[in-house]
Formats: sequence, C-alpha cells, structure tokens
Amino acid sequence: MFGRKKARRQILREAAEAQRMHAQMTEGLIPPIYEAAQQQAAATAQMQPQAVVDDFLPADLRMPARDEVAGMMMPWPRPLVIDGEIRECPGCGSYRDWVIVSTRDEVWLRCRTGHQTLEPRLDAAWYNRHSTPVDSRHDTFEDGLRHLGHLDG
Repeated sequence: MFGRKKARRQILREAAEAQRMHAQMTEGLIPPIYEAAQQQAAATAQMQPQAVVDDFLPADLRMPARDEVAGMMMPWPRPLVIDGEIRECPGCGSYRDWVIVSTRDEVWLRCRTGHQTLEPRLDAAWYNRHSTPVDSRHDTFEDGLRHLGHLDG
C-alpha cells in the first residue's frame, strides 16, 4: 500500500517538473510577425470608432420579447382538460372555444360570451408549452380579441 502512494507521488512530481520545463522552453517562442500583427490590430482598433451593426430587421417588423409585453393570448377551440376534468365557464357553462390569456404568471380563461376567470392550476410555463409562435401584436386587449374572432366590431 505504501509503495503505491510513493509511486504516485513520484509520478506527480515528474509531471509537475515536465510542465515547468515545457513552460520555460515555450516562453519566448511567439514569432515576431504575430506580435507585430497583434500590435497593429490593437492600434487600428483604438484609432477607428467601432462600427455600429444595425439589426437585420427594421423596427416595424420586430416582435417584442415575451417580457416586454403586458400579456399574450391564444385561441383554444377544443375542450380544456385540467387534472382530468373538463373546465367549464362558471358564468355560462360553456366548455370549449376559449381564449387563454397569460399575464405575468397568471393564466385567465375567457369564454365566447365574455366571462373571464382566473385559472390557478395553469401558469406561464403551461402557456409557453402549449402556445404557438407569436404571429401578431395588438395595442389593446380588445384588438387581440377581435383578431381571434372573440369580439364583434
């Protein structure tokens, strides 16, 4: 047992010595041509102002990030099943054709007749898993509902 520890210590000492010798040998081996190129690049970068790279999309075509909007909504035309039970509207009893709205970390359900209710069993993670990519942006909640066909006018 002691022989193995002694051999291991010897191997570690030899490896450390080899690393030290390698560092000494390669210390001044950077060719002068590379040093000159590095110095020239640094001087050029200091003299010229940094170029501003414009985004590839114009501002009117960019979609805001999810944390930059007040909320998101999606249609849910089929029955909504949560924990094995079909969710019904407490106001009118309808069980399909929902608009699911995600604001902050809350999920709200809105039926076709306009009843809105908080659904505490759903959260933003559930919404993100089930939603499709954002295809439009609306300035008001009513505009979004109109886009989804849930508001006449």
